[in-house]
Amino acid sequence: MNEGNWTARFHDKNVVVIGASRGVGRSIVGAFSALGARVLAVARQAEPLKQLAAAFGGVQILMLDATSEGAPAKVFETLAPDVVIVCAGATPHMAPLVEQSWEQFSRNWNTDVKIALLFSQAALTTPLPAGTTIILISSGAAINGSPLSGGYAGSKRTQMWLASYAQQESGRLSRGLRFLALAPGGNILAETDLGKVAASAYAAAQGVSLQDFIDIQRGGQPQLTVDQVASAVVELASDPEVQPGKSFLVSGAGITLVS
Repeated sequence: MNEGNWTARFHDKNVVVIGASRGVGRSIVGAFSALGARVLAVARQAEPLKQLAAAFGGVQILMLDATSEGAPAKVFETLAPDVVIVCAGATPHMAPLVEQSWEQFSRNWNTDVKIALLFSQAALTTPLPAGTTIILISSGAAINGSPLSGGYAGSKRTQMWLASYAQQESGRLSRGLRFLALAPGGNILAETDLGKVAASAYAAAQGVSLQDFIDIQRGGQPQLTVDQVASAVVELASDPEVQPGKSFLVSGAGITLVS
């Protein structure tokens, strides 16, 4: 589906982005805004949200903690969505397994997974209108592992399962919702804050420079960027033929089905 079709698909549609102020979330906001969608950008910190609103005219902002139990209701009351993208999460504690406390190891379970669960449940129980698409942003670590980031890889794999579970519930309850998971992979997105932390930790562990690690990791393959991730989100959200409940990997080579 080309960009012209995307513009027709999303013009005047409502798009909610959870975790919108930086990195992948910020690029997703920009992509949908450029297509004429009404975008609600949700994040915890006021200043990055203000900068986002200044960069993308017309984008509505909402500051809240997406891990709070009442967050989904407040978001859906602010803007009734046609598309919901959940990409909020914590930066994992980077250390070898034996150096991780349970609090450090479980950080992403208490943020990334909790947010995905809360918004998936709320989509089903509010309920959002039939045809609404909910996309959970996972990670390539869910497929390949990430030994220095504690429970991060497991939490991102669970987000994939949540998309499948929520789709089954949508069918059982006759909700007509579309749940999908998208995992950026192929290389660490070192242009993001989280990616820089992860790439720096792995580079140090291997005794190489950050740039050398990035080059080694790519292995001559095309480098994935946040803008490519945003385009993949738009593509999945716009294509009614994409089978709901599935998980996809986006790399520099394109989008592939995971499960």
